[in-house]
Amino acid sequence: MQENKIYEYAVIRLVPKVEREEFFNIGLIMFSKREKYIRFEFHLCNEKFKSMNPELDYQDVFQNLENFKHVVKGEKEGGPIALLDIPERFRWLTAVRSSVIQTSRPHPGKTVDLDETFERLFLELVK
Repeated sequence: MQENKIYEYAVIRLVPKVEREEFFNIGLIMFSKREKYIRFEFHLCNEKFKSMNPELDYQDVFQNLENFKHVVKGEKEGGPIALLDIPERFRWLTAVRSSVIQTSRPHPGKTVDLDETFERLFLELVK
């Protein structure tokens, strides 16, 4: 029998007009301290993006999400935060902020397969 792995995940949200507090889900980040696992994916639908706020620059948001990915992967392009260990990167990325890209509060879970669970959550919550 495989042992359950404890993980946390947060949904990445696009908040086109922060003052209105409307958002739609555009990504997912998941981490497991014991497994030294962190994963992030996003899906930015151009049509939905334009309908929420046509004044917002798609390329700017896309580049910010790419920078988010650099931090998750621990790449030097992510700056000093990317050099932190996995739990610190996850905590920094999921910190509460008032910006166009926000995250939900982290949610815990258990699974025998982190990648399979990530795929399921991404499909359910983002796509």
